[in-house]
Amino acid sequence: MTRDPPRIASRSNAHFRSVRALAGSAAERRRTRRTLLDGAHLVAAYLARALPALIAVSESARDDPEIRQLLERAPNAPRVCFSDALFAQLAPVQTPTGILAVIDIPENPAGKPNGSLLVMLDAIQDPGNVGTIIRAAAGAGADAVLLSAQCADPWSPRTLRAAMGAHFALRIHAHCDLERAVREFEGRVIATAGRGGVAPHALPLTGPVALLFGSEGAGLSEPLAKAAHAAISIPLARGIESLNVGAAAAVILFERVRQLAAAAPVRAR
Repeated sequence: MTRDPPRIASRSNAHFRSVRALAGSAAERRRTRRTLLDGAHLVAAYLARALPALIAVSESARDDPEIRQLLERAPNAPRVCFSDALFAQLAPVQTPTGILAVIDIPENPAGKPNGSLLVMLDAIQDPGNVGTIIRAAAGAGADAVLLSAQCADPWSPRTLRAAMGAHFALRIHAHCDLERAVREFEGRVIATAGRGGVAPHALPLTGPVALLFGSEGAGLSEPLAKAAHAAISIPLARGIESLNVGAAAAVILFERVRQLAAAAPVRAR
């Protein structure tokens, strides 16, 4: 039987102050090398791999069957129960599910990034877009996502929520020197472009490939665009200027999935 977490109703409580600092301060997340997971799905995805530093539940959600099940999966993890009024100050959404977890931010993986599919992000500053791309990359079987120093923090609560657990299915390299990564990658490097590139279906994507995505406004930096072996552009209907970078990434990533499936030998039934 899972022990009930202690109830906290005071704003001066040390646990509340530390979690609130993580929720609202990128500097605090960098200082402590910790971040927040919000919601049952994210907490469950993390528990499949490790124990959080702290689990926090709201008073009204404490007896919810899904929350109780998550607590039972982590009997040795420290846990607290915040009053609903305090929990509302921590959750990043208007209708929280009632559970948060404090986790340690992993160090960048050692060694140079490698694999059959790398996704490289250059100065994409919206956390929702970064999270969406990480989620699409994981779904398409990417080995790693590399982010330049000008990208949104991949470990911020907003980015984590947008990725819905995909961080834990691939490698995340933050603050990367993308120009160096491109030079060291042993496969083909494909740069995305708003126009002028080859359509995704017309460009072979089945071998080892690194896909470069830039911000919607500025696009890729000139050195990165020039370093690529080819440019890829999504054909759009007349009058449509561009796609959201998250949507564009999904289109291209799953075109690669389609090509791999088409190239696979057909098995006899």
